[in-house]
Amino acid sequence: MDFKPVFHPQNRPILIAGPCSAETEEQVLSTAHGLADKGIDLYRAGIWKPRTRPGAFEGIGVTGLSWLRRVKEETGLKVTTEVATAQHVYECLKYGIDVLWIGARTTVNPFSVQEIADALAGTDIPVIVKNPVNPDYKLWVGAMERLHKAGLRRIAAIHRGFSTYGDSKYRNVPRWQMALNLMEEFPGLEVICDISHICGRRDILAETAQKAYDLNFDGLMVEVHPDPDNAWSDASQQITPEQFGEMTRSLVLRSATSEDPGYREQIEHYRQQIDEFDEEIIHLIAQRMHLVREIGYIKKDKNVAIFQPERFRALADACRLRAEKGDLSREFISLFLEAIHQEGINQQERIMNDGLTESTTKGDLWMND
Repeated sequence: MDFKPVFHPQNRPILIAGPCSAETEEQVLSTAHGLADKGIDLYRAGIWKPRTRPGAFEGIGVTGLSWLRRVKEETGLKVTTEVATAQHVYECLKYGIDVLWIGARTTVNPFSVQEIADALAGTDIPVIVKNPVNPDYKLWVGAMERLHKAGLRRIAAIHRGFSTYGDSKYRNVPRWQMALNLMEEFPGLEVICDISHICGRRDILAETAQKAYDLNFDGLMVEVHPDPDNAWSDASQQITPEQFGEMTRSLVLRSATSEDPGYREQIEHYRQQIDEFDEEIIHLIAQRMHLVREIGYIKKDKNVAIFQPERFRALADACRLRAEKGDLSREFISLFLEAIHQEGINQQERIMNDGLTESTTKGDLWMND
């Protein structure tokens, strides 16, 4: 896919800011005027809000589009809002919304994305696509492919993290590697980090924004409200226009590379050592899996189940202690253990099922359906 920039190539970092939800005309305009001198490229406000549970504020609806039109008239800011249906698209086009975004709950549904793509066919309006709620790379790319096939070229991506079960300091775990994979596969695609939805709390916004800059994201999306504590939705993750200005001024923007003659030599020196360690790590994991398979043969011979909860808990506890001593994050070691353990299960499953007839395998599937 070939992409054209949604934003001017020289405007880096890209800054998108505004309230989670358009609540009242006064609130929308107050926020916009507070952000007018903060260097933002796009003013955001949710008009239709897909909420997790019924009873929550689900957006002001079409009425809010006239408020966004006033924002354009009074401040000169370009505006964006989320669309989830063809009707949303038609209403936004009527009111002159500059950029549309597709939210995480919509990206996960190919039928909804296709409906939006069909509604946009024949237009040249820019569209920003948030990652799906679950960490499914193909769904994210697939949503952009549907828009691309409809003739759209000004497309960008927003990384807003992924829903997860269990404790985390983040509202939506970043899983940064997925966004980095997107940057690698599509070098011309602008990728923006929605730090508000990743964090879910304002006290870690700045550190997360700096990490996004350190990873060479093209910019940030931030939720801003004149009175965050009394916001009608996602109050804990919003900041004031003044706080937004202070935060963005404090961040250090990283360049993609360095012209220093010694830079490449220094980097290559350490990368060579990393490559050697990676080779050794793969070799050690292969040896570990050899032992896992030997255990699998013993379990099969004695008719013992593959998964042993007590052993896994003991292994996980020991690995976490070693990780802390090695200055490794709990998030990393959890993902590492999950991957290693799953591969071990896969290896032993192949041993357990080796020699089963087709009818037996089908019977087992039926029993576990």
